[in-house]
Amino acid sequence: MAFQLSPGVLVTEKDLTNVVPAVSSSAGGYVGYFLWGPVNEIQTVSSENQLVREFGKPTSTTTVHFHTAANFLGYGNNLQLVRAVGTAAKNAVSSGTAIAINNQDVYDASYAAGEASVGPVAAKYPGAAGNSLLVSAADASAFGAWTYKEQFDGTPGTSDYATSKGGSDDELHIVVVDEDGVFSGIAGTVLEKFSFVSKASDAKNSDGSSNYYKNVLNTQSKYVWWMDHPSTTGSGLEWGSAAASGGYKDAGFTASLTLGVDAAPASSDLQTGYDLFANKELVDVSLLLTGGHAVAVAQHVIDNVALDRLDCVVFLSPPLAAVQNNAGDEADDIVTYRSSTLNRSTSYAVMDSGWKVQYDKYNDTYINIPLNADTAGLCARTDQTNDPWWSPAGFNRGAIKNCVKLLYSPNQTDRDTLYKNGINPVVSFPGQGVVLYGDKTLLAKPSAFDRINVRRLFIVLEKAISTAAKFQLFEFNDVFTRAQFKSLVEPFLRDVRGRRGIYDFRVVCDESNNTGEVIDRNEFVADIYIKPAKSINFIYLNFIATRTSVSFEEVGA
Repeated sequence: MAFQLSPGVLVTEKDLTNVVPAVSSSAGGYVGYFLWGPVNEIQTVSSENQLVREFGKPTSTTTVHFHTAANFLGYGNNLQLVRAVGTAAKNAVSSGTAIAINNQDVYDASYAAGEASVGPVAAKYPGAAGNSLLVSAADASAFGAWTYKEQFDGTPGTSDYATSKGGSDDELHIVVVDEDGVFSGIAGTVLEKFSFVSKASDAKNSDGSSNYYKNVLNTQSKYVWWMDHPSTTGSGLEWGSAAASGGYKDAGFTASLTLGVDAAPASSDLQTGYDLFANKELVDVSLLLTGGHAVAVAQHVIDNVALDRLDCVVFLSPPLAAVQNNAGDEADDIVTYRSSTLNRSTSYAVMDSGWKVQYDKYNDTYINIPLNADTAGLCARTDQTNDPWWSPAGFNRGAIKNCVKLLYSPNQTDRDTLYKNGINPVVSFPGQGVVLYGDKTLLAKPSAFDRINVRRLFIVLEKAISTAAKFQLFEFNDVFTRAQFKSLVEPFLRDVRGRRGIYDFRVVCDESNNTGEVIDRNEFVADIYIKPAKSINFIYLNFIATRTSVSFEEVGA
C-alpha cells in the first residue's frame, strides 16, 4: 500500500474472486490433403458445409482426407485444420511462370509489392482449381463494352475521396468468375463482385476502411491475390499512386488463370503441418486425428506434438491392408503393426481396430475410411453430453456414425487379442449398431493411465489448474499465497468429484513441501493427489440356482 504524506482517504481494490477456469477439451486437429484453401496455416472449421466451402469437395485423391475431417465434424464442431500439399503445387496465374503462394505470410513476404511478373492477379491458393478462375476489371474507359457491365448498378467514375483531393477517374469494377464451374458447379458463375473500388493507394470509404482495389482484393476476395497493376494507356496518374490533382490512366483487363498444379503431400509435408500444433501456448487442441497417414506421420505426431504438449491425445487406426481382404489374419496383423511397426507405448495415443465403409454423397460411391476420426469424435461428443472423464465407449456413448459396414468386425476371440494389446475394437452388433467397444490408451504397462477417461481427466485437471496457477507467479511464497492457491483448487476438485470424475482428492501446499530451500530457490510446490474414477470394462453376473426349500439367508444372498 502506498504511503500517504498528509491526511486523506486512499481507496484500493484487491481481487480475491479468482477461480480455476474452464478449459477446452473438444478441439480436434488434423493435417490433410485438400484441393483448395491456405497451406500450412491452421483454420478453424465448425461444420462439413464450411469444410466444403473453404477446402473444396472430395475427389478420388483427397477422399480419405476429406472424410476424416468431415467424420470428426459429425460429432464435434471445432476442428483445427491444416491443408498440406506437395512441393510441386502451384497457384494459377494470369501469365508468366506459375508460383507457389501457400498462405498470407508467404504473399506478404514475397509478392505483396508486385514482384512475381505473373500479370495482375493470381489464384489465392495452390492447386488446379485455380485454373477455373477468370478475373475481369473495367474503369470508365472500358465499361461501355464490358461483358460484365450488367452485374453493376452504374458506371465507375470518380470517388468522393479522389474528388476531395482534386483527382478524377479513379473508380473501377472487378468480377471474379468461375469460368469452368469448378467452385460453383455452373460454368460462368460470377463468384465475387467489387464495386466502385479505387486506383488510388490512399483511397478511403466513408467509414475509414481502405477502398484501394489492391487492398480490397487481398482482404475480401476468397479466390485471388493482387499481383501487379495492368498496363495503362493515356496520360495521368499511375495506378497505385496516392490521390492527387488530375485523372488516373485508363486500363481494363480480363485474365483467365492457368498453370495451377495439384500435388499430393509427402509424409514430410504432413509432418510439417502437424508441427504447427506443437506449441500449446499458441494453439489450443486436444484430439489429434491421423486419418490414413503412413506410420512415419503417426509416430511424428506422437513424438513431436503429443509428447511435447502433454495435453492432447493422438488417435490412430491400423493400415487398410490389415483389415481389407485379410480374413482370419486381421487381429494378428493389427497387433504386429501396433507392437512392431508403430512401436509406441504412451497414454497420449489411442488406437482403434480398423476402417469402415461409408457413402460419399459428393461422388456417389462407397469409400473406405479409417475410424480414428470417429473415435476422436466420440470423445468430443462425450465432452458435450457428459464430461471428458467419461469413457467414450460402449452402447451409451460409443455409437459410430455414417457406417454402412465395417471392413473388419472382430469376434470375441479377436477382441481379447486386440484389447490386451491396447487396441480398442470397433464392433458391429446386429440390431444394435456399430460401437466402439474399448477405452484403452496405448500405454503398455498396467496403470490407471491405460484408460482414455483417466488420461483425459488428468489433461483437463492439469490444464485448468496450471492456468490458474500462473497467477501465483511473482507473488510471495508465504502462508497467505499457499492458502489462496488451495482455496482456488479445492472447490474445483470438489466440483469434478460431484460430476463423478474422481473418487477423492487431497491438496498439499504448506510448509511440508514448501520448505526453506524451496522458497530460497524461488519455487512454489503443490502436491495434488487424485483418485480417478474407473470405467467398467468387465461385468460378472453370477446366477445361482437353489432348491425351493432353501432359505436365501442360508446361502448368503
